[in-house]
Amino acid sequence: MFDTIAEKKFLLKELVKRDLTSKYKDSVLGIAWSFLNPLLIMIVFTAIFSMLFGRQIENYPVYFLSGRVIFDFYKSATQGAMKSIKGNESILKKIYVPKYMFLVSKVCYEFINFLISFIILFLVMVATGAQFHATSIFAFIPLALLLILIYGVGLILAVCNTYFTDVGHLYQVFTLILMYASSLFYPMEIVPVTVQKIFTLNPIYCAITAFRECVVYGLVPDASTLIYLGAFGLITLAIGIILFKMYDSDLILQL
Repeated sequence: MFDTIAEKKFLLKELVKRDLTSKYKDSVLGIAWSFLNPLLIMIVFTAIFSMLFGRQIENYPVYFLSGRVIFDFYKSATQGAMKSIKGNESILKKIYVPKYMFLVSKVCYEFINFLISFIILFLVMVATGAQFHATSIFAFIPLALLLILIYGVGLILAVCNTYFTDVGHLYQVFTLILMYASSLFYPMEIVPVTVQKIFTLNPIYCAITAFRECVVYGLVPDASTLIYLGAFGLITLAIGIILFKMYDSDLILQL
């Protein structure tokens, strides 16, 4: 079952559709929340932090939101992937389904949410009079590299969370630390130089920086940043694939 490419495409489509419909099933506003959520968060953070950093950062709403959409995509996609095996326990115990398909569907679902957030970013840029740059077409490069990283991290987390449920709680703390180390709402220049060097090792910071360079500042992303992000993502993906294959047959026994 689900051995052919056509069958896997059908399964992926149905899983993503299930996630979309279940999320807005009992909501009055429905899918509108995908637009409202990043917008409301941006308004709150802008109201609070623009007083602190508004003079140092031009067009603070766009600066913050351009980083937030990238970070939220990473966080939501990896957390969804982490829970993808345990969350589909009832299905996996009844029929054979390639386990990684649940992980892939979660990432695809969160990518759809990211695209919706990207629309909000576009509207905010229009509303604030931000300049649009031709270099925005290069934004797909850091996004593609980020996707590789997300799949790698997702595979590792999915295996670890199946064996140790505490991983989920630890990862929440980790993503909180990661958020503050990603320069979402403050300029990197305010932290000491030594700390800046440490933060540049954060691949999410690299993805956000490259994305902002393309969309906000009209620059071509720095090659060294992209190489580091790509290398980090590929190594993580390789580790994730090896780990997932090693424990694939045993995962069902842990459910």
